[in-house]
Amino acid sequence: MESNAWLPLFPLKTVLFPGGVLPLKVFEARYVDMVRECMKHEAPFGVVLIRSGQEVGAAAEPEGVGCLAHITDWDMPQLGVMLLRTRGGRRFRILETRVLSDQRLEARVEALPADPALPVSDVHLSCAKALKVVIDDIHAKGKAAEGAEFISPFEQPAKLDDAGWVANRWCEILPIPFKARQALLELDDPAARLNLVHTFLRQHEIIRD
Repeated sequence: MESNAWLPLFPLKTVLFPGGVLPLKVFEARYVDMVRECMKHEAPFGVVLIRSGQEVGAAAEPEGVGCLAHITDWDMPQLGVMLLRTRGGRRFRILETRVLSDQRLEARVEALPADPALPVSDVHLSCAKALKVVIDDIHAKGKAAEGAEFISPFEQPAKLDDAGWVANRWCEILPIPFKARQALLELDDPAARLNLVHTFLRQHEIIRD
């Protein structure tokens, strides 16, 4: 990721985390064009939470930290509509933005450190075990409803022994405000991120240590 290159941004009312899976339905012409350009060059785009503004219409103001989205699968069920499956890559910090004539946003960015490979501590093992229960339940219900058509909403195989991966998956599925998700995304320490998740799970009696 070169800081002097312009990264296309997709401002959304969601937060993408590294290792996360984000399905997208793209129908605005400006973003269909952006996706086609990314696919042509096998390049990612940046997903950023909207600070102010809307997903459609004039360019929204993004938060200062986002996550690269790598396109892993796509389909075009009808002309002008693209269904994407994306995977979260590196986090980045926005240095400068510009608005193109079609109201698309681009930014110069700097890559933020990837989470170090950090094992789940004994204190946080209950977080990993509870996450496995949630993932297994979602998979069981999905396969029962959709059969062979079911696609996991999680990166496979699960990395339940990795503190950053476990923290990020909880950050995606917990019913917390987007601003809170954004704050968690911006934390550089995966152990600190998981510790906050652990506190939330205990407070809401999702786990009992």
